[in-house]
Amino acid sequence: MKRSLLFISLGFLIAQISFGQQPFNKKEVLAQMELANKYFMEKWPDVGKTIVTNRERPSNIWTRGVYYEGLMALYEIYPREAYYDYAYAWSEFHNWGFRNGNANRNADDYCAAQTYIDLYNLEPDPKKLKNTKSCINMLLNTPQLDDWSWIDAIQMGMPVFAKLGVLENDNRYYEKMYDMYMYTRNKHGDNGLFNPKDGLWWRDADFDPPYTEPNGEDSYWSRGNGWVIAALAKVLAIIPEDAPHRKQYIVDLKSMAEALVPIQRKDGFWNVSLHDPNHYGGKETSGTALFVYGMAYGVNNGILDKNKYLPVIEKAWNAMIKEALHKNGFLGYLQSTGKEPKDGQPLSYDKVPDFEDYGLGCFLLAGAEIYRMQ
Repeated sequence: MKRSLLFISLGFLIAQISFGQQPFNKKEVLAQMELANKYFMEKWPDVGKTIVTNRERPSNIWTRGVYYEGLMALYEIYPREAYYDYAYAWSEFHNWGFRNGNANRNADDYCAAQTYIDLYNLEPDPKKLKNTKSCINMLLNTPQLDDWSWIDAIQMGMPVFAKLGVLENDNRYYEKMYDMYMYTRNKHGDNGLFNPKDGLWWRDADFDPPYTEPNGEDSYWSRGNGWVIAALAKVLAIIPEDAPHRKQYIVDLKSMAEALVPIQRKDGFWNVSLHDPNHYGGKETSGTALFVYGMAYGVNNGILDKNKYLPVIEKAWNAMIKEALHKNGFLGYLQSTGKEPKDGQPLSYDKVPDFEDYGLGCFLLAGAEIYRMQ
């Protein structure tokens, strides 16, 4: 009897180790996030400094907006004043506004509003939302639905509508967000940018059929699909349980997650070209981080099966920590800006992308959701 109980206890212990209730060491995850963020904040102490690559750009463009999304996610799990101050100073420098003003239909530009709204919710002050409301209410009250003609825009724009819908307790924001999302999903290009057969998205109308990758497969760009699954996760995290169209977003997140599992690389990353591993194949951090974020959110909120997706998430997160995160906090294997697999190639552990900010934002979003896992 004692021997049987011993084997049962050992079996239970092994099961706990293999499928542990605490799959990640929270202290380590937080330390890894802090390390990567510290590298960036020390490199960019001046929040208003322009970004110079092939040309000069202001520091409230989408790349920096995505970084601040990640920083606010870090602040939510670890509210250091330095993080708040950094985000607040950036917002103040830009007068809580956008690169091309308020009469602006480009989601890349109003991506910054995600952080402005977060900061408003922490300490309400009308000045923080003056420009955001002007811009988004213009979109709300004009008939166009086709603004998000590239799938990156889904992540830049959808959460802004979701946050305002909650803040204003106004379903019109949810309805407009849904209509714009579904237009991109079902109407842009020849038949929409989402392929339900494969559970993945073409980046824009330039990449839907008959365009193919060199191996004849459809062109599904890793980071582009990452933007979509991240947007779905973020919107689901923002909107209330009874918000209209919530079920659509859940269905799409599940479809994407299902499609991503069998195409994960053996090393834990995803390739830049999801269906053609030989077309600029190789590990890539930003798309991988966004997939981790979307899947981890799904597991944490009962949308995705933990037994199926936790090993995928663990493999991907550990790969980024071991193979992309440098000891000084720099992130390697980050594809530069672009719209398809060939852009910013080749990638490497040491190569510095044209913008270092948005890749870090993706990593911080993933880390914050990993930190929440039980």
